[in-house]
Amino acid sequence: MDGLRAARYPFLKDASRFAEENSEGIDMLLSSEKYVEARKRGLNRVLGALKNHTIPDYRLKDDYACLVEVLSYPYARMLVSCIDDRLLTKRYALAEAERMNSILSKDPESLTQILEELEINAIGNNDGTTDLHFADFLRFSYVMRAVEWKLINMDVRDGYVRLPNDKFIRLLQNAYRSRIEEELPLKVPGEFEIYLQNDLLQIKAVLTEAKNRMDPTNGEGMKDEFVPPCIKAIIEMAQAGQNLPHSARFALVSFLHALGLTYQQIVAIFAVSPDFNESISEYQIKHITGELNGTDGYTPPTCATMKTNGICFNPDGLCESVNHPLNYYRRKSGKPFVKRSEIE
Repeated sequence: MDGLRAARYPFLKDASRFAEENSEGIDMLLSSEKYVEARKRGLNRVLGALKNHTIPDYRLKDDYACLVEVLSYPYARMLVSCIDDRLLTKRYALAEAERMNSILSKDPESLTQILEELEINAIGNNDGTTDLHFADFLRFSYVMRAVEWKLINMDVRDGYVRLPNDKFIRLLQNAYRSRIEEELPLKVPGEFEIYLQNDLLQIKAVLTEAKNRMDPTNGEGMKDEFVPPCIKAIIEMAQAGQNLPHSARFALVSFLHALGLTYQQIVAIFAVSPDFNESISEYQIKHITGELNGTDGYTPPTCATMKTNGICFNPDGLCESVNHPLNYYRRKSGKPFVKRSEIE
């Protein structure tokens, strides 16, 4: 594989072979002065994803620069794996996927190899469209919430979804992002982590700043006067002993968890319900908050989803200018908006 393509798409198997043929292994990548530039570039991949939601550009001016770019990829993945934080992993995965998307849109010659690597069943046409197998379409479009991405609105022919090439490449981005999230964290040997400590400290500091900025309560706990009317209504319904639909329970638990309430504080709200069963409630709450599976839990639904589920209660003037209950809380409390990609 030529060095330029390996540098552009360092996740390809051929890129790994390129690295093996032109470098001296992971041990040397971590410890040798020869690979300082690759380590610096790897760190910048992660910091760029955290700070700016993008992988910074790197000039591929010669073969050495291409090798640096290829080696920076496994180094960055080791850094992300050692920290093993959901927010960091998701931001890094999205930034890498968007970078691939941007490069591939100008490099159609590499599309076939990308499809093979990501194991995607697709057939290109001569009219600027691509036929994507419906199973792959469903796998990679589920995060696309716009009506235009619903299968019912697609041109389906013999089990394939015909897509304009720009939409098809957008789904490739989703496929690559999902792959990164599934692969990480890697198992990084303890003896390797020793070499990563200084870079890990830098990343952790930036990660802490990002989380502090995203915390709707600024570490002060939930304040009733900032809670959006939909959540207030659901809380009142629960405290009045009304049976809540699952969508309302999910929205309430995920919202309260995002604001830092503990399990005991959340379950107390449901305890007055006539059908309250603590063992069932405990399972549901801990599943939503991620306590059962060691994750950060589910993200509260957007305002659009709340409306679709019929639980957008008593909207006020502020509701018209926000797209998420957490951003309502932020705006009401004087904190800045957070992008949807950061919330999710």
